[in-house]
Amino acid sequence: MGNSRNNIRLRLLSYGVIAYMLMAFAWWSVLLFTKNRDAFYAKRDLLRIGMIAEGLIADNAEFFDSKAYQALEKSYRRQEWMILGEASVFVFSLIIGIWLINRGYNKEVMVAKQRRNFLLSITHELKSPIASIKLVFETLFKHDLKREQLEKLTKTGLHETDRLYMLVEDLLLSAKLETAYQPNLELFNLSELLQDLILKLQAKYPTALFNYKEEIYDATLLADKSGLTSVALNLLENAVKYSSEAPMIDVCLLQLNGNMRFEVADQGIGIEDKEKKQIFEKFYRVGNEDTRKTKGTGLGLYIVEQIVKAHDGTIEVLDNQPKGTVFRVELPIKGNGRTGEWENGVINRTS
Repeated sequence: MGNSRNNIRLRLLSYGVIAYMLMAFAWWSVLLFTKNRDAFYAKRDLLRIGMIAEGLIADNAEFFDSKAYQALEKSYRRQEWMILGEASVFVFSLIIGIWLINRGYNKEVMVAKQRRNFLLSITHELKSPIASIKLVFETLFKHDLKREQLEKLTKTGLHETDRLYMLVEDLLLSAKLETAYQPNLELFNLSELLQDLILKLQAKYPTALFNYKEEIYDATLLADKSGLTSVALNLLENAVKYSSEAPMIDVCLLQLNGNMRFEVADQGIGIEDKEKKQIFEKFYRVGNEDTRKTKGTGLGLYIVEQIVKAHDGTIEVLDNQPKGTVFRVELPIKGNGRTGEWENGVINRTS
């Protein structure tokens, strides 16, 4: 709250200084125009008196038609245009400067907010599994439990350990993406990878309903299997997290224009148009970190976009109908021919 007030005061002070500069410049511009005009009138009158004294002119009409007056007036008009030009350049430069400063300020505020959100989320994400694992060990140490209870506690501990491991992996991968990430290319079947992930997530989220369809000529892909696993897992888990209590997720894999495309569509809360580009920024998350219910660090979609780019692919965010979001990923492919459809845990193939 205090930082916010200080930022507002600083911005108001900046605007005040800028307003003062503009008013001062306007005043000096008017003064310069006035002084230039007065100097012209003085030179004009002095020139006219001199020409009358020398007998070069008889009246004002001859004076205004004279070459000497024409040259004097031309010099005066040129000076006016110089003043106007310099004023325009100054005002334009000031406007550009204000725009650049404001853009930089807004960017810094956004980065600071994202870092704050990240720290809040990472603190929660780290504390939660650590606390659960600690509770499991304390329970095992203090109580003599039955086998069923032991199995339940063990599964809970393993689940939280996996969650902690994935979190650390995301942190390490995001750091690697900024410096030295190189895809470790290998041949693998993307269709099989997606089906395996769907089966695992179906077990992890029993209330979710995954519908998988494919229409592709050989889903063999030369790519970084670990990287694309992270891409698919992030998109699938996001689809579940930002949907209702009984999510319905549609996954589609197909071949199109020499590319392999897979889509993940949910019927969740959707993403506003103004946020569709921001969601791929590091640490960015939709909503307020203090009131958000969904878990995460704001690294998932950043990792997704960077890995897709490293494979010379593209990712799009589209609106689903009647509601929700579609993430569409396209990657260069190799392949040779099969189609199939998988729904609710069963796949049917046709040659």
